[in-house]
Amino acid sequence: MTDTTDTSANMAARDWVQVLKKYREPNSLRSSFELGVSVVPFIALWVLACWVANYSYLAALGISIVNGCFLLRLFCIQHDCGHGSFFENRTVSDWTGRTLGILTLTPYDVWRRTHSIHHSHAGDLDQRGIGDVMTLTVEEYHQRSAFGRLLYRFYRHPLVMFGLGPIYIFLLTNRIPWDGFKRKTDWISAMGTNLAIAVLLTIIVKLGGWQALFLVFLPTTLIAASTGVWLFYVQHQFETTHWEEHKDWQVHEAALHGSSHYDLPPILQWFSANIGIHHVHHLYSRIPFYRLTEVLRDHEELANSSTRMNMRESFKCASLDLWDSTNKRLISFAAARKLQVG
Repeated sequence: MTDTTDTSANMAARDWVQVLKKYREPNSLRSSFELGVSVVPFIALWVLACWVANYSYLAALGISIVNGCFLLRLFCIQHDCGHGSFFENRTVSDWTGRTLGILTLTPYDVWRRTHSIHHSHAGDLDQRGIGDVMTLTVEEYHQRSAFGRLLYRFYRHPLVMFGLGPIYIFLLTNRIPWDGFKRKTDWISAMGTNLAIAVLLTIIVKLGGWQALFLVFLPTTLIAASTGVWLFYVQHQFETTHWEEHKDWQVHEAALHGSSHYDLPPILQWFSANIGIHHVHHLYSRIPFYRLTEVLRDHEELANSSTRMNMRESFKCASLDLWDSTNKRLISFAAARKLQVG
């Protein structure tokens, strides 16, 4: 075990950067292995589901739902590629990410830019709007018109956030780089990915028929999308998360205290590529996902962080909607109403 005598529970968030940089180096063989054990089963289950669809629609749908877990893992690997942490060679990482972006319906270069903005401004109340879940303060919510409040409540409803939202994001908004409308590189990324997706869908329909599209491709994609949105939501939308006005905001404090440690069962931790160890990831995003567990093993303070939550505890996050700047808590609409009455 690594010597941790130089760390303590009271260690400043920014000081962790020096501690964590020793974990940043990826292992090309390990990365290739992790990619292989994700891609090969994914393709195999895709082919199996298409074949089974000729005999049983229900069985094909069941296989596709399971395969959504592998697609989620591929998205998490694409995520590591975006941070340059999966392969030491950045070009290899980027092209791996671009290829996976065809399967995840995500234009890699567009996503990489917006996700970088998310990392640079997470928890900054004055820099919201790109790469994050829209979150209003209690004051901002009450200043809206009745219709504005209704729209926000609709947006934050679980059926929209984790049902309609993923469909809208991955099937529609990912097709056009709306927030980077004038960036040539974003258009190349988006249109190139769209073209590759069109070719892929044509092949799927030609070989497996329309049932392969509706019973295999779409269920697999939407299960992965909904699960991915849930994970992203839980990573920052919890009661004691961290938000500050820009003048008081500090990136490392926001990373450590505004990112959750989602303690998942081993099988779910594997399928989500350790993305639940999000507080460590935000502190040092260049750490490959398969080394995040080393960090927890070596540093008890991070393993037992104050943002740690299990699955049962995480479900409560779905009812949290507004940031209470006074009490530094994410609260529900009901709690905000009580504050207004009080």
